[in-house]
Order: sequence, then C-alpha cells, then structure tokens
Amino acid sequence: MSIFKKISILFFLSIFVMGLIGFWTNNINNKRVNKLIQEKYLAIVEDIIENIENEILLNKLLNEHHFKTLKKSSGKDFETLYSSKYDFGKVEIIKESFEDEFIILIDYFDKKYIFKAPDEQNIIDKYILNSLVFLDIFLLFLIFVYILKLLSPLKVITKQIENFAQGNLETRIDINSKNEIGTLAKTFNTMAASLENSIKTREELLRDIGHELRTPIAKGKFAIEKIDDFSQKELLKKIFKDLELLTNELLELEKLDLTKLNKTIFNAETLVIEALGKLYLDDESKIDVLIDENFKIQADLYYLSIAVKNLIDNALKYSTHLPIIIEIDKNQISILNKGAKLSKEFEYYLKPFTQELSQRDGFGLGLSIVKKVIDRHDFSLSYSYENDFNIFKINFGK
Repeated sequence: MSIFKKISILFFLSIFVMGLIGFWTNNINNKRVNKLIQEKYLAIVEDIIENIENEILLNKLLNEHHFKTLKKSSGKDFETLYSSKYDFGKVEIIKESFEDEFIILIDYFDKKYIFKAPDEQNIIDKYILNSLVFLDIFLLFLIFVYILKLLSPLKVITKQIENFAQGNLETRIDINSKNEIGTLAKTFNTMAASLENSIKTREELLRDIGHELRTPIAKGKFAIEKIDDFSQKELLKKIFKDLELLTNELLELEKLDLTKLNKTIFNAETLVIEALGKLYLDDESKIDVLIDENFKIQADLYYLSIAVKNLIDNALKYSTHLPIIIEIDKNQISILNKGAKLSKEFEYYLKPFTQELSQRDGFGLGLSIVKKVIDRHDFSLSYSYENDFNIFKINFGK
C-alpha cells in the first residue's frame, strides 16, 4: 500500500473519530443544558403564575429576570423543551432553531402570555465547544492537504526512478525544493549522471572489445581456407567457430544489463516460431510443438526469443531420445526433453560457465543468458524432472 493511501486512511479515520466525539459531546451538552434550563425556568414560571394577576409584581419579576413580553411568537421552527397542562391552562418552554434565547408560553384561562428569556451562557458555551470541534476538523483537513502537497514530489521521484531502471539513462528529477525531498532529487540526479557516464563508457568498451575480437577471428577463418591438410583445417574451423560463439555470447550477456527493452505485444506461438528461426534446424522432426492455449505476451521479442532458443538448444543437446516437446498453455511455455536428471541444483547452472557435462558443446553461458532475460522481464524460470523428462518452464504470469 502506498504512503498516500496510508495517510488518506489515517485522515478519514481521524475525521470519523473527531466527528463521533463532536456528535457525542453535542448530545451530552444538549441534555445537560436543557435540563439546567428546565430547572431554572420552571422555577421562574411558578413565580410568574403566582403573580400573573398583579401587574406591578409581574413587571418587577420580569425585569428582575430580564424577560421581555412579546405579543406573538416569531413563527420560526422550534424545539419544545417542556410542556405541561394546568388547571388554568398550559405552560410551554420552547427554543427556536439557531437561537440562544428561550420562549415561555403561558395559556392562563382566556389569556395568552409570551415571554422571551435572555441569551443563555450555557448555550453559548455549547456552541463555542461545537465550533472548536469543527475548527479542529477543518485544521485536520488543512494538515492533510499540506502533507499530500509536501509528499507529492515522491510520485515524480518514483516514476523517474522507474524510468531510469527501465534503461532510460537520461532520466532526471526536476525538483528544486530545499527540504529533504529536494536533497534526495539532487542526489539521484548526481548518481544518475555518474551511472549514465559509466554505462556509456562500458558500452563503448564492449563495442571496442567486440570489434577487436571479431577482427582476428574473421582473419583466422579466412586464413584457414588456405590450409591443405583437411584434418587440421576442420580442427581450426571448430576452434574459431567456438571462439566466435564465445565472443557473441559474452557480449550478449553484457549487453543485457545495458540495453533498454523494446516491449511489444505478441502471441506465445510467435515467440516459439521466432526462437526456432534462430536455430537453423536441419530436421524439423526433432521438435514437437503442442499448443493447448495460445496467449498474449508483452515483452522484448528479440531477447525473449534468444532465451527460448537457448532452452530449446540445450534440450536438443542433452536429449537421449528425440523429439523434444514444446508446450504452450495458460501463460507458460514448457520445454521437455528425455534424459538424465540434472546432477546439481538448478541454480548452479544459471551461473556463467557452468555445464552438466564437459564433453558437450558450448561454454555454459546459455542458461545465464536465459536467466538474465527472464529476470529483466519479471517472468520466472523453473525446472522439474517428471517421468524421465527434464522440464524447463517459463511462467509469464505476474
């Protein structure tokens, strides 16, 4: 899970908890305030009723409690806090919506009295508390936005690092902030420039080495044709052929670390056909291809076909009984050959210059190249031995 998702989850959890606390506090305050108001105003109402027929005492009482006499209510929505019937009529204490004042309604026989109570400090305190809770939520939201903005360059850095890892050596991060993230971007740019220079130098060196090795090999092959002794001629041809093969495989192995993959989408069948085309088979009956379920692959066709070609080539070399079998089914390609089980752990053969039998042709680089190609594509390579068959399997699922 990304850091942005984690922060978002923590933020929404905080908002939920803060809202729950605010709602719970508001309910408790409402009950407490309403109870206090009822107790206070009920006592005043009793005094008013006792003196309601004495206008002088009634006015004195109203002034003492800062009550105002109203001719009629405002008609706004209200909440009834108290309502009770008496012998003379009815008494109600109501609170109008979004107001801090209370209205006392007294039906006294055929007369109706409406008194407006002053603002209550308890209600003001409640509103202040509610306002602080909402302010806290708002500040939490501002902090969340600020943190996201602060960390947003990490997405840019991650994307550019992925581009660099895919072989785009010219990738740089354009972030000029003066905090730790800016320092990280500058450090990456310095490292990337250094690596780009080192890799380009290595590429030039490989090209020079390839040229310097291939030139004498070509001259040697040309000179061999002038030798009359057939046995000596064939021996030297094999030596130069092996030297050329070793040079090509070494260069291919090194280029895999430097080359940016050219990924396209193609069928598994296309991959196998491309790999077989690189083998130059003299007898197609040596191989059986079984397609149970063709599927799409997104990869570098050139390098992946080299990997499959090397597996097929090894299967042909080490098989004790032909044909070998290539199976295509459900996101995997399997190459089966009949023969003895590998004498060592499979990982041993994935290292350069390791072979099963020293008398076989080759230099033990084939599986190393396969391993590098598979790893570059994030695919997997496995080996098993079942019913006298060596089975090499490439799994293309993530």
